[in-house]
Amino acid sequence: MTTTLITGANKSLGLETARRLIDAGHTVYAGMRELANGADARALGAIPVQLDVTDEASVHAALTSLPELDVLVNNAGILGTSFGVDDLTPDAMQEVLDINVLGIVRVTQAALPLLRLSDNPVIVNVASGVGWPRFLSTEGHDEFPVPAIPYAASKAAVIALTVQYAKNLPTFRINVSDPGYTSTDFNHHSGHQTVTEGTDATVMLALVGADGPTGEFHNRHGRIEY
Repeated sequence: MTTTLITGANKSLGLETARRLIDAGHTVYAGMRELANGADARALGAIPVQLDVTDEASVHAALTSLPELDVLVNNAGILGTSFGVDDLTPDAMQEVLDINVLGIVRVTQAALPLLRLSDNPVIVNVASGVGWPRFLSTEGHDEFPVPAIPYAASKAAVIALTVQYAKNLPTFRINVSDPGYTSTDFNHHSGHQTVTEGTDATVMLALVGADGPTGEFHNRHGRIEY
């Protein structure tokens, strides 16, 4: 049995990822800040676990409560409160980076002892095409009109840290996914993809074997070339 932890798994992309991996035979622990929000995850058969990615004590408690771990999906993230230059402040930037980037580092570092015991340790970091400069700067891409600085910068950092983790842990399969423009609370459900389509890349990367890719960036159509 494959044991998986997903952060931010009480709704939206995280919840759909949990559903699909449970269907694939995984035992899924659904990380969430408030266990009171775990009804939907429980209904799927996931095991809710209190996990606030900004809180070292919460992260440590969550990871030490797991009996084993094979797959970590770092899905938790926020859009933030700054959407241009005039409303940008260091505090607004820090809030987004603390959850979207440092949150991944906190959880991953805490998970490494368990993952190292797995025969096939896998990490998937959920980023966004908004963190990809080529998409941000090319008219016609969904990402081009996005003005937000903190969110884009955080997701660019997630892509880079994924590559570096993969280089440092060559026996792991560590990749980063782009959900694409998916209908979620983030965009007031304006996205043109369903949450199932938005989890295609994450689920595929969570299911890779020991001979699968590592250090790569994928969307639902395949690898995004550097």
